[in-house]
Amino acid sequence: MPCRSRRRFLGLLGVGCADLLAAGPANGRDVVSFEVWLAELRAEARARGISAATLERAFRGVRPLESVIEADRRQPERRLSFAEYRTRVVSEARIRRGRELVTEHRPLLERVRARFGVPPAVLVALWGIESSYGTSTGSYRVIDALATLAFEGRRAELFRRELLAALEILERGDRHPDRLLGSWAGAMGQCQFMPTTYLAYAVDFDGDGRRDIWASLPDVFASMSHYLARAGWNAGERWGRPVLVPAGLDPALFGLERREDLAAWHRRGLRTLDGRPLPIASIEASLLRMDGDAGPAFLVYRNFRTLMVWNRSTYFALSVGLLGDELAEAGA
Repeated sequence: MPCRSRRRFLGLLGVGCADLLAAGPANGRDVVSFEVWLAELRAEARARGISAATLERAFRGVRPLESVIEADRRQPERRLSFAEYRTRVVSEARIRRGRELVTEHRPLLERVRARFGVPPAVLVALWGIESSYGTSTGSYRVIDALATLAFEGRRAELFRRELLAALEILERGDRHPDRLLGSWAGAMGQCQFMPTTYLAYAVDFDGDGRRDIWASLPDVFASMSHYLARAGWNAGERWGRPVLVPAGLDPALFGLERREDLAAWHRRGLRTLDGRPLPIASIEASLLRMDGDAGPAFLVYRNFRTLMVWNRSTYFALSVGLLGDELAEAGA
């Protein structure tokens, strides 16, 4: 549709023809279709209470980003084994650095634990895996990345919700658009919260009036702990443990779908890695085997399932637990 014939419609929604011409290509879909989509998104945001001033700041210079589209569509050539994933994620360098940070931030971490119940070692392990202890938080403008994915992506409705949530963050004054930075998928700050997660769980723990998960470690640690606590973290239990499994154990016993208490697993012959009996405790656990019959086995408890609320990956949850164990040993 020629720009002239659409000028009145787009003008009513705050989009001019100069904006259309400045945006650049949109990965095979013309610029006009992106700007029409953006105009509709602006109208929805205005209906949700987002001011015209916020929308102007948020969408100034916005355009679809080819690098975001490529990242969303890129598929790994092969699936990593758990052993490969663990070597990368629970590296010796990450263990060493994590131990240093647990010691350095112990007073703050204990204050956060007193409020939310999440142990320092688990919290620092999660911090380390999500953002390499705050050193890898992403450099994309979140508005640009989410607008790209909401317009062009495979999960448009999901990212549209996140984009509207990001606009609400800006409307509240928590962050300037140019400082609202994150990953190509819109995950933000040192704890890599999506905008909807930020709105629901971010905490102003340092009391400065802003929930700053980018630069304030009190806010970062408290926000992560608040999320885990609300997801069901039990302060009286660990996440699980590696175990020895007797030969010939029925394969049907493996998997998150089956749960038995520790006494039942002990009767089936499971032992700790050093051969000792399992603890006597009324805890339900599931048995996981990674990388086939010769791979490591783990009994996982309720807190493991809580970690999977954060990220629905057994690799991820196991790695957080194992890294946390390494950091807890150093702290002890």
